[in-house]
Amino acid sequence: MNISRRPLLAGAGAAVFGTAHAQTPPTLRIGVLTDMNGPYAANTGPGSVVGARLAAEDMMRAHPGLRVEVIQGDFQNRPDVGTTMARSWLDTQGVDVILDVPVSSVAFAVADMVREKDKVALFTGPAAANLSGDRCGPNHAHWTYDTWSLASGTGRALVADGGDTWFFITADYAFGHALERDTADFVRAAGGRVLGQARTPFPGTTDFSSFLLQAQASRAKIVGLANAGSDTVSCIKQAAEFGLTRRGVRLAGLLFQIADVHAVGLAAAQGLVLTEAFYWDMNEGSRAFSARVAPQLNGQKPSMIHAGAYSAVTHYLKAAVALGAERAKASGRAAMEWMKANPTDDPLFGRGELRADGRKLHDMYLFQVKSPEESRAPWDYYTLRRTIPAAEAFRPLAQGGCPLVRT
Repeated sequence: MNISRRPLLAGAGAAVFGTAHAQTPPTLRIGVLTDMNGPYAANTGPGSVVGARLAAEDMMRAHPGLRVEVIQGDFQNRPDVGTTMARSWLDTQGVDVILDVPVSSVAFAVADMVREKDKVALFTGPAAANLSGDRCGPNHAHWTYDTWSLASGTGRALVADGGDTWFFITADYAFGHALERDTADFVRAAGGRVLGQARTPFPGTTDFSSFLLQAQASRAKIVGLANAGSDTVSCIKQAAEFGLTRRGVRLAGLLFQIADVHAVGLAAAQGLVLTEAFYWDMNEGSRAFSARVAPQLNGQKPSMIHAGAYSAVTHYLKAAVALGAERAKASGRAAMEWMKANPTDDPLFGRGELRADGRKLHDMYLFQVKSPEESRAPWDYYTLRRTIPAAEAFRPLAQGGCPLVRT
């Protein structure tokens, strides 16, 4: 386990010396449980830590009495390591909030822990829509995106564009299964057919050739990649080597983010359609945030998950300011209730809301990857095809099966 600690504390001026009874406010501790070196590191990992720290810095600057500490832990995408680290943070290290958690199976376990301990989990990294469905809870929120929103955006668009037969290459764990399931539902609802799937071990699969050959043999028009990070990058590169796209097969990167496009290169990624919650070049707020993040990531522009970390931490700290740090530390459920009762508002996602089932609502965007000739500058990778309004970007509340909202 790789755990590092970097304090973000307000200066001495935050202490009040005017009365003998004045006390220094307690420190809120945020633990970023993430993948620092593995297949998801470029889209989560160091950038999620940066996003959390920038949010803490901005909120402490606006509220000098606020004290926040951000720590990080690399759980290596291993459920046993992730659950052990999370429990240690909650039991012995005074962590109030667990952030990111880019493996859905670990997120399910963390959701149970924070409910038991009355702490908070802000899930910006995992995708399984179950986190605001049958696995919802009063102490966690699902930020940024989920499998339903990705499937709705990309799946619908490709079927409408003639991609009516699909074969899935799926990471064999909760996230991959959920992404395949939700996309297949949209494909079938739009009149398409699923011709088959191949399940790939996670983590550890680096050679996808046999799975790509199965996809080719199916004669599906669309190969849906229900995986993420370096796994998706490897699939796209190896598909190009096999000549799948030259034979007319289209690839659907169902969770394909800007760092993945950069790793693949525009020559191989051009034309791919994808759904994201954030793009660094959307507006002044996104560009300003990216200008702060990129120097800390060796020039890499932030992903939607990095932006989600900033957004989620900002809203939680607003709750802590409103309730008082003591109350926020004492009851994660109280903090979550405040977060649901008050609209979200930040420069990256604009105004939104945290729904009763813990689903954060905001617009999503359908992008198409530019060709090398269309790109005007480094990281100029996307053309916006459609803005998906928040009301249709995420699964309707009544369809999720969340026990918190059943009537």
